[in-house]
Amino acid sequence: MPELPEVEALCRSFDTRLQGRVVSRVTVRSVAVLKTFDPPATALEGLAFDACVRRGKFLDFSIPPLHLVVHLARGGWIRLRDKPTNARPSLRGPLAVIVTLEDAGSLEVTEHGTDKRLAVSVVRDPRDVHGIARLGIDALDPELSPATLGAILREQRGTLKSVLADQAVIAGIGNAYSDEILHAAQLSPFRHAGALDGEELERLAAAIRDVLTAAVALAVDSDPASLKDGKRQSMRVHGRTGSACPVCGDTVREVSFATRSLQYCPTCQTGGKPLADRRLSRLLK
Repeated sequence: MPELPEVEALCRSFDTRLQGRVVSRVTVRSVAVLKTFDPPATALEGLAFDACVRRGKFLDFSIPPLHLVVHLARGGWIRLRDKPTNARPSLRGPLAVIVTLEDAGSLEVTEHGTDKRLAVSVVRDPRDVHGIARLGIDALDPELSPATLGAILREQRGTLKSVLADQAVIAGIGNAYSDEILHAAQLSPFRHAGALDGEELERLAAAIRDVLTAAVALAVDSDPASLKDGKRQSMRVHGRTGSACPVCGDTVREVSFATRSLQYCPTCQTGGKPLADRRLSRLLK
């Protein structure tokens, strides 16, 4: 799933390449991905792109007086092509929305996989999108100091892993970067979010800033087509189950849930104690 660094890189790329270009036609091939009906998607036709802004993990294309808002979810992606894809319409195909430009280019939104959560909205105000309206403070907001982070976390009842990935608490961090941030901060994913002391809050705030800033820099310097592979290759613990931790050499472990998993280093994060794999524990009951 694209998270803050990848979405930020996409936005910067689109902001540069789309500014001033005029929408000729909007084709919605998958009605299920279009989450709004007023104004209709065709209302974008004849309007010019002004800017692309990241809002959490949402791409907000400003096409005055409207906004095209895209949330890529788990299997979605978006590409700017010199020419539209020449593909036959298919209810099962990955191509969901095509925004054809007057200069013959096209912005194409696709979704692969069975977990269909791609969301495209056409709105007058980005806050009309529920997911944007509920966003918490952005993970790279300069105001997210250790003190501010502590005040936010003290209001939460979940684990650090669940709270960091909750967009209503801190916007932009998902499953992958929450693993990376907790590893960098040397904190267990199962620590209670509201129980951190001052030194731990300092480490966590620094890890959020440092991990995401480095990931944004890497993503911005990459070809948009290679962002997914670049993200995977840059991870220290996420998706590295069974590999050696690059910090201490211990084996990276995994805890599996129904639809996702987390990875961590026991030596760096849990005092050398492996965490129970809850999915396995349920199967053994």
